[in-house]
Amino acid sequence: MKKTARIAVALSIAALALSGCGERPSDDNDTNAQETPSASDSATTPKESHPNFKACMVSDSGGFDDKSFNQTSHDGLVKAKTDYGIKTGEAQSKADADYAPNLENLAKEGCNHISTVGFLLGEATEKAAKKHPKIDYSIVDFGYEKPAKNVKGLGFATDQPAYLAGYLAASQSESQIVGTFGGAKIPTVTIFMDGFVKGVEKYNEDKGADVKVVGWDVAKQDGSFTNDFENQAKGQSLADALIRQGADIVMPVAGPAGLGGLQAVKAAGKKAIWVDTDGCVSAAEYCDVLLSSVMKGMDVAVEDAIKSSIDGTFSNEPYMGTLENGGVALAPYHDFDSSIDQETKDEIDALKAQIISGEITIS
Repeated sequence: MKKTARIAVALSIAALALSGCGERPSDDNDTNAQETPSASDSATTPKESHPNFKACMVSDSGGFDDKSFNQTSHDGLVKAKTDYGIKTGEAQSKADADYAPNLENLAKEGCNHISTVGFLLGEATEKAAKKHPKIDYSIVDFGYEKPAKNVKGLGFATDQPAYLAGYLAASQSESQIVGTFGGAKIPTVTIFMDGFVKGVEKYNEDKGADVKVVGWDVAKQDGSFTNDFENQAKGQSLADALIRQGADIVMPVAGPAGLGGLQAVKAAGKKAIWVDTDGCVSAAEYCDVLLSSVMKGMDVAVEDAIKSSIDGTFSNEPYMGTLENGGVALAPYHDFDSSIDQETKDEIDALKAQIISGEITIS
């Protein structure tokens, strides 16, 4: 819990930084609350039935179809409807200014639990929770030093699987240069980049190698950013710049803007690592260049938070997804499984075990 608290405080301090990852929805996606379609609309019988309970969700400035952050969180809402026979509502945000009104609209619609998706919804979520103390709130990728009784932060120690990804990238690099870039210099982005660099450093230490990282300097906490989570052209440009510096493996941490990075990687015949979801599932067209992905179990965390409200066991105790509890993970190697030697796979498994045991601490 001490590590959780430190991360929660860090996120709280930077709450007004930049918006979280997301792709701008099409014009037919209204910012007003709307009913969520899901598998429960079919003949599928839910595990439980709570027809009078309504769970809702507000996206960040991108929307629920970003193949990454928002989409995975939204899957948790859909799954809760399927599993527990509840009603759902949602509000997609097209700009930061939409957060507060979207939250208020859902509160007026009688939502019992409202999940918010993204770092920058921290302040708006806290204000809404204080205004509506009878509604339970959960927020993905944000924590509070002193949370209100009806707000639960859902955090993820993504530096842990990113460390494994860095070790993997270093082991597979032919140029001995790998790269990473972010969508914005905020803690929920740079935590991936920190873990990635430290994983490369671990490989160098263990193997007597000298693999370099371009795009992020851990000591200076500075590097390459698109400053935009939606513009794929910017992601492509940054990835091209890293490739020109010699990087043959690139890890974008920029939401849909990162898809532009994958375009650059594929065009150059290089490799990449995806984040938030298993890229071979969410962005399958790039699976042939993806060594692996650094995954966050946002869908599971969201559904669990909703279930606790249904059960009456909801609390404001922060959740932290780790390698130990399965809240974060390194995805399968998919198309590269046969080309990654067993020794490397075993070394990564051993590093995972050492992180879980506490023998290795990352940040």
